[in-house]
Amino acid sequence: MRRVSFALGVISWVCLMVSVSGIGANWGTQSSHPLPPTAVVQMLKENGFQKVKLFDAEEGTMSALRKSGLQVMVGLPNDMLATLATSMKAANNWVATNVSAYLNDGVDIRYVAVGNEPFLQTYNGSFLQTTFPALQNIQGALIKAGLGNRVKATVPLNADVYNSPTGRPSDGDFRADIRDFMLPIVKFLNDNGAAFTVNIYPFISLYTDSNFPVDYAFFEGSSSGVVDGSVTYSNMFDANLDTLLWALKKNGFPSLPVIVGEIGWPTDGDMNANVQLAQKFNQGFMNHISTGQGTPMRSGLIDAYLFSLIDEDEKSIQPGNFERHWGVYTYDGWPKYQLNLGTTRTGTLARVKNIQYLDKQWCVLKPSVNLENSKLAATISYACANADCTSLGYKTSCGDLDVRGNISYAFNSYYQKNDQDEVACGFENMATITNKDPSTGTCRFGIMIIADSGISWRIRHWGASLLSFVILPLFLTLL
Repeated sequence: MRRVSFALGVISWVCLMVSVSGIGANWGTQSSHPLPPTAVVQMLKENGFQKVKLFDAEEGTMSALRKSGLQVMVGLPNDMLATLATSMKAANNWVATNVSAYLNDGVDIRYVAVGNEPFLQTYNGSFLQTTFPALQNIQGALIKAGLGNRVKATVPLNADVYNSPTGRPSDGDFRADIRDFMLPIVKFLNDNGAAFTVNIYPFISLYTDSNFPVDYAFFEGSSSGVVDGSVTYSNMFDANLDTLLWALKKNGFPSLPVIVGEIGWPTDGDMNANVQLAQKFNQGFMNHISTGQGTPMRSGLIDAYLFSLIDEDEKSIQPGNFERHWGVYTYDGWPKYQLNLGTTRTGTLARVKNIQYLDKQWCVLKPSVNLENSKLAATISYACANADCTSLGYKTSCGDLDVRGNISYAFNSYYQKNDQDEVACGFENMATITNKDPSTGTCRFGIMIIADSGISWRIRHWGASLLSFVILPLFLTLL
């Protein structure tokens, strides 16, 4: 009986591994102290990831991906779209430097991501005129380089480029105000054998709409499902993706391949961003796509990249404090929760290995400081503006700290980001360095890792001294 059970378990594991073997991860690098790229690549391989999606073509990251066996979607930022749209020479040079050179050196590049969500409504049309010409020129440059059949250009777009006036996927179409910009892009992707790339975020729907049904964001069935003819949608992901597929079909492209460029759930920075919900969503998504059934509109495997791999403490928080907490991994390479990707026999996530930390010490508010001190507010504002206080707030990981705890957290964040420089724990003589870990419960007072680049460390180290000796005192005197 045990032998039979073991055999069935192996068969189940093999089936799961085959069905989700294409799972990828978004690897962003907007971090003050990035993990060593070679260690991250090793972790990706140990976890069975087969693909990575990048937001640039940073040399250290690309070099680490040489002969890794990982398929790569390399990115170029929105601020390059105007140049690439107006200059074929610039496109040729970019492809030569960031695609051809790395391909020849063993990096398995499959896609170029032209921009990142350039049609977001919050951009107020800034990239409407340049995205398609840039896409054309990059694909043209790939063809000229003899890579047209090997590497395809695509545009990662937010799901807000399409909608349904009734909420039913079958009524989906591209947003009316950008439809004339979308259709040429879709036709171009189709003509060149590329794929439509879309980023889908149920969390954002919950974040922006307090009346959004929470259970509809997950994959365990919902009492608030959407009925569309003979189909009942019990989760937002299927409904959202099928809305896109209906939009493509209505406009004459029913078979265009679709890549889910980003999907995930943050773990901090908002009342609905926590480890428990992130684990529930990402594991639910992996279980959902592992069946290979696809969606009601299109059966088959779903090509997807989890967002994101590692927390990034220098991302813009304009959309919300949660932006720095999308990672499945912490800034120092530890998995935040268990996630079975179906790609390894253990079903657990491997950590990033051989990471070195700074000394076990923290910067905290002196116990003797009176909370009525008139200089406190300015120092806290300065620390948070130049470090990361996004874990402080209502129902966040550090939401239970008292006033002194909040201040200490801000001081320590600045101190750690500046490589534990002693002068970065000055704060008008209101802070002190301690060897006692002030972490409590879910609130972690971090210790920074030693940055991968010695040069960048020296620049930051000098910068910390400049800020502490010159800028901070000047800032305080102006208040």
